Amino acid sequence: MLLKGFYKLNSLTVTENLAIAKITINKDHEVFKGHFPGNPVTPGVCMMQIIKELTEQIVDKKLFMESASNVKFMAIINPDKTPDLTLELDITKTDSGYKVKNNTTFGDTVALKLTTNYIIK
Repeated sequence: MLLKGFYKLNSLTVTENLAIAKITINKDHEVFKGHFPGNPVTPGVCMMQIIKELTEQIVDKKLFMESASNVKFMAIINPDKTPDLTLELDITKTDSGYKVKNNTTFGDTVALKLTTNYIIK
């Protein structure tokens, strides 16, 4: 975990190439002291790192992000109000690594959608 203690993995279900992860963001993590004091917002780059780490755990390989497309931050993830997230990862093996289509939600709200291509380190 790049940001130690940033999130907790509550559950991970993998069926074929679809994984569902339920996580809780740590609202007391020091990242939120600077992003932003009094109005914490989960940084998008942190969400992208979580997706990479979960994918690495699922495929049991170290990965490097080669590219990302269709990156859409659609709702603010405030760890005080919406710390519990569901990440849906559609993972497809490619010639050089993995393609991951992600959909991150809290409740009925879509917070993040993105497609990422990873190569194996």
